[in-house]
Amino acid sequence: MVTIIAAIAENNALGKNNDLIWHLPADLKRFKKTTSGHHIIMGRNTFESIGKPLPNRTTVIITRNKDYNATGCIVVDSLDKALEVAKEDESPFIIGGAQIYEQAINLVDQLDITEVHHQFEADVFFPEIDMSIWEEVKREHFKKDEKNDFDYSFISYIKK
Repeated sequence: MVTIIAAIAENNALGKNNDLIWHLPADLKRFKKTTSGHHIIMGRNTFESIGKPLPNRTTVIITRNKDYNATGCIVVDSLDKALEVAKEDESPFIIGGAQIYEQAINLVDQLDITEVHHQFEADVFFPEIDMSIWEEVKREHFKKDEKNDFDYSFISYIKK
C-alpha cells in the first residue's frame, strides 16, 4: 500500500522558498512514527530542504540530474523507478514535494494528511483531493497548544 504523507494548509499550501511554513511538533512526531522502518520517496528539493537521510528509513530521491549523488540514499530519475526500488516494502511513503505529489496522487492507495487549520502564503501547493476518488476514513482534530501554534487535524483517505 503506497501512501502519500503530507502536511497541508487549508488553502493546500505546502511550503515557501523550499521550506515548511509552520512548525507543528505533533505532526513531526507522527511523521517519524508513521514512516519509520519504511522507504520514503521524495524529490531532490525536498531532500535538500531536509539536508540528510532520515534515520531508520530508506531514502529514495527522484531527480532528473543524472550526476546527482547523496550519501546513504538511493537516487532514481522517475517516480516509477522509485516505486520499483520500494516494491519489497509493504508500505512505502511519498513525502513530497509538490511535483512528486502531483505525479503520485492518482497512483497511490492512501493519503495520510495533516491539515493545518490556517491559510498561508506559499509558492508550492498540494494537488486538490478529488472526493470522487478519495474517501475519508479517519479524522482526529487537535487544538493549538503551547507546542503547536495552529489547530490541526490528522486525516486518512483511501482510494474508493
